[in-house]
Amino acid sequence: MIAEVKKNVYWVGAVDWGIRHFHGYELSTHRGTTYNAYLIRDEKTVLVDTVWGPFADQLVENIRQIIDPSKIDIVVANHAEVDHSGGLPVVMRHAPNATVVVSQRGAESVEGHFHQPWKFRAVKTGHNISIGQNELIFVEAPMLHWPDSMFTYLTGHNILLPNDAFGQHYASAYRFNDEVDQGELYEEAHKYYANILTPFSDLVTKKIDEVLALSLPVDMIGPSHGIIWRKDPLQIVKKYQEWAAQRPEQRAVVIYDTMWDGTRRMAEAIGDGLTDVGVDHKILHAVVTDRNDLLVEVFRAKTVVVGSPTLNNSVLPTIAPLLYDLKGLKFKNKLGAAFGCYGWSGEGVKVIEEQLDQAKIPVIREGIKCKWQPRAEDLEACRSFGREVGKATKKA
Repeated sequence: MIAEVKKNVYWVGAVDWGIRHFHGYELSTHRGTTYNAYLIRDEKTVLVDTVWGPFADQLVENIRQIIDPSKIDIVVANHAEVDHSGGLPVVMRHAPNATVVVSQRGAESVEGHFHQPWKFRAVKTGHNISIGQNELIFVEAPMLHWPDSMFTYLTGHNILLPNDAFGQHYASAYRFNDEVDQGELYEEAHKYYANILTPFSDLVTKKIDEVLALSLPVDMIGPSHGIIWRKDPLQIVKKYQEWAAQRPEQRAVVIYDTMWDGTRRMAEAIGDGLTDVGVDHKILHAVVTDRNDLLVEVFRAKTVVVGSPTLNNSVLPTIAPLLYDLKGLKFKNKLGAAFGCYGWSGEGVKVIEEQLDQAKIPVIREGIKCKWQPRAEDLEACRSFGREVGKATKKA
């Protein structure tokens, strides 16, 4: 179902209610997603972004409700990843005379995905294209979150179409931020930022400053996933500035896996110690907690406490991906600590500390280990450990 978001500007995308994993199985999408594409009618007709390939025919039918697709003059591909560009081959079969507008890097990536002799036009930041009464202005946004990423701004209507920036994986019967549950909306926006954009936080800050310096009025922000920001649209820009600063809350997250409950008992005792000194926290069993939801809690927390029993001179396989993510997502301004049970060699805690160090997360103090099952005195030592970690969290 199409929606007119402003006069002569239409949402013609698709709602994917059923998708539960994205980027293969890298990202969970509990609330589905949308693939937002925008059709602009002026003296020239412009399509900004397409949809994932399986929804390409739906996109064309949506366009057909407004105009014959062959009348499209320009297709803007803000980013080549196929959840946005997958519908391009079908669109271009219906609009063979259209020019495909891409960023400088997009000239390589879009052609590299589809190997088609389309008529390309590569643009840079500040370039503009007149489409009649209004203009398209382009802002390159490399590494937000691909090298080819680009924002498109529509004058007259003052709409920013920033592709992946400011989006959420969120399927809804409604198109606008003032029509949906605000808690759900921000939960998904936060998850999107924490899992995708955190490594590029410095670039996010610079790009927002660059866009604001252009002094372009923004009445609406239409990302390529999720809800369109029409009520106070700059609220999400302010949130991105806040998230990009990576100033975590004075709270902790205790993440563990366990074999025979010993490490679980340690985790809960550490939690008791955090409570004793008034530090809010969550205790998350890695094997039953969605990985991407877990990373949101890591993003929020000042202190990350990781626990695992020793297996094969290392950690459990369920904990290893978390340590990998801590390095890859480049979290800043955090503290860390490690704990775990062991039976023979006990290297698990040391491995966690080494991985925290590689992730540039300073370790508060030497980790705590327990041989076999923890005794009462071991659990009391864990509570003391938790209190010490909590005090460091509050002091930081």
